[in-house]
Amino acid sequence: MEEVKIIGAGLAGSEAALQVAKRGIKVKLYEMRPYKTTGAHVTEDCAEFVCSNSLGSYDVTNASGLLKHEMEMLGGELIKIAKEYSVPAGNALAIAREDFSKAVTKKIDENPLIEIIREEIAEIPEGYVIIASGPLTSDTLADSILNFTKKDHLHFYDAIAPIVEIDSINFDKAFWGSRYDKGEASYINCPMNKEEYENFYNILINAPKIEQHNVDKDTKFFESCLPVEVLASRGIDTLRFGPMKPVGLIDKRTGTENYAVVQLRQDNSAKTLFNLVGFQTNLKWGAQKELVHSIPGLENANIVRYGVMHRNTFINSSEILNPTFETKERKGLFFAGQITGTEGYTESIAGGLIAGINMVRRIQQKDLIIYPQETMLGAIAHYITDKAHLEHISSRDGSLRYLPPQPINSNWAIVSPIDLPKKERKNKKLKTELLSKRALSAMSDFKANIV
Repeated sequence: MEEVKIIGAGLAGSEAALQVAKRGIKVKLYEMRPYKTTGAHVTEDCAEFVCSNSLGSYDVTNASGLLKHEMEMLGGELIKIAKEYSVPAGNALAIAREDFSKAVTKKIDENPLIEIIREEIAEIPEGYVIIASGPLTSDTLADSILNFTKKDHLHFYDAIAPIVEIDSINFDKAFWGSRYDKGEASYINCPMNKEEYENFYNILINAPKIEQHNVDKDTKFFESCLPVEVLASRGIDTLRFGPMKPVGLIDKRTGTENYAVVQLRQDNSAKTLFNLVGFQTNLKWGAQKELVHSIPGLENANIVRYGVMHRNTFINSSEILNPTFETKERKGLFFAGQITGTEGYTESIAGGLIAGINMVRRIQQKDLIIYPQETMLGAIAHYITDKAHLEHISSRDGSLRYLPPQPINSNWAIVSPIDLPKKERKNKKLKTELLSKRALSAMSDFKANIV
């Protein structure tokens, strides 16, 4: 009986393992935790969420929401579990992170075709392999990947937001609400007037940061997960038009439209822990405490987890992978998840689904699946494996040298465009509705024709 070795039991690896096993093929799933830590994970459970606890929008007219619906159509396993362990978050699919990870771990442990092996893999194994070791790949395995790809590794830095206890929040100042009263009032909102915001901003821009090895002025961050201090450095009002935007958030007790608002989102099923939305940070812990306590309503907040920053590693997929996520140089070797250059939890799961399904087809000697670019799943796979969109410069010998790509998440700009009448081209709502409808139809037709 053939078997598949999967390296990494994160979101991508867990999804891939479940996809392979439910098609009757044995899986050896390797995970180095708890014997070797990553610096960002805090448990040994599979599919642990290390940053935000949100998978993003579940609205099908949202790019991330469409991706979730497409995966559901294809039998995605982790999306199903995420819905079972969701917590209130408006239109977003947020999860009780510990309950979710334990449920995924239980499902993997109880599957007779999956053997989870707690050890570090230092070299790419022979045979059928999916590398889903994530952006926190160990140095030894990263060296092995580098030797195989003969390409420089790329990297960017990511950060995690603090989490506080709800019982330590002052609801004389904080209030429950959702933007524009859409959906359940599931966010805690801490309002600020102009003076309070300016005090907060001054503390933030003068706060000391944790020194990181190999971090300098050229440090690369993923744009949608920037540390709050990096955002603040772009100008005093940047945060008020970003994560602290007050528009659509009014305290019904006062009717006041605030100058800025800090939002907190439920982090566990017991509704005892809440994370600060958009407050990824690399400040020293003492500085984080001072900053959080300067927020109205959080003056005495008990911080149960401080924010941290870590270096993420990813490969240059446009040089190494086909849109099937199989490597160009070795059949039966796949990459999946954030190590491929995708960013986001939903996108990581999607990579595991693509690699898992295609791995089985490789073993069964069937044609591998390339999803239509009209779908979000296909658009992401094409985007990260295609050099056509990359900037390039001419080398001295006349050849083209492509500049390194940046991590990508689901967005409407990467799907095949749709023709609209000139007068409707700026109608964003209509455009996303039509793109979403077309994608679901394309995925339905494509799924029906897969042999």
